Amino acid sequence: MDRTFLIVGLGNPGSTYQGNRHNIGFMVLDRLLSSHGDNRWQERFKGQHARLRMGDAELLLLKPQTFMNLSGQSVSAARAFYKCEVPRILVVHDDIDLAFGVLRLKTGGGTGGHKGIDSMKKELGDAGFHRIRIGVGRPVHGDVSDFVLKDFSSDERAELQNVVGEACEAIEEVVLSGMTAAMNRFNRRQEKPDAN
Repeated sequence: MDRTFLIVGLGNPGSTYQGNRHNIGFMVLDRLLSSHGDNRWQERFKGQHARLRMGDAELLLLKPQTFMNLSGQSVSAARAFYKCEVPRILVVHDDIDLAFGVLRLKTGGGTGGHKGIDSMKKELGDAGFHRIRIGVGRPVHGDVSDFVLKDFSSDERAELQNVVGEACEAIEEVVLSGMTAAMNRFNRRQEKPDAN
């Protein structure tokens, strides 16, 4: 049985965007790699790429460097090289429709207007990949695009490492126990109270 997974974290490249809400996918993959004793990323597939073992599974980590709206180009290139089937792709991304810190796992479905997910669906020709959606909240006032391209607030930053750690746990659960078990574990957790 194939135990190879392509794990994609979405974000925008460069120090300007490093702490943005839109970059939480990058943050999660950085933590996942470093927690397994490796901080080495290589430039491949129009992205940053690394490999690690988890149990009997091989994880191919990818942070597209194409900017969010073209993320699918990087994912498609990696998928073609490794001949990875779409159901073996897991993408980690921000979601404004969830309160800050809430995780929800799903397979397929709509893109919710997320440009990175839109690009992946277009380039792969299939939306049947798995997703870990991480809530970043929604602005009370102002433009959503501006909101996700701003850094987390000081209150959010105090909790951010816990959120990132929980997302890493969710990835491990998907890999080791399967998507259904991971959804049962993480999707049942209660929404955190709205701070507004």
